[in-house]
Amino acid sequence: MAKCWEMRGCDEEMQAECPHSAVIGDRCPTKCAFETCSRETYELTNEPAEIWDPTVDRSHAIREGCLFCTFFLTHAPKL
Repeated sequence: MAKCWEMRGCDEEMQAECPHSAVIGDRCPTKCAFETCSRETYELTNEPAEIWDPTVDRSHAIREGCLFCTFFLTHAPKL
C-alpha cells in the first residue's frame, strides 16, 4: 500500500498533462490546487527540529506540502 507522501492529489488523466508529474522526480508544488493534503493525519508543523531533521529522507515526498507535515516528518523513511 502506498504511503500518503507517495501519492499525487490528481488523477491519472491530469497527471499525463501535468509538467510536474510528467517529469520524473519532480514534486507537486504547493501552488497546485491538487497538492493540498486532505488526510486526517496531515498536520502542518512549525517545529524547526522537525523541519530540519537531517535523518528524514525527503526524496520520498512527492508533494512539497509533505515537507512540512508532522506525520511525514515522523513516519518517513530515514537516511
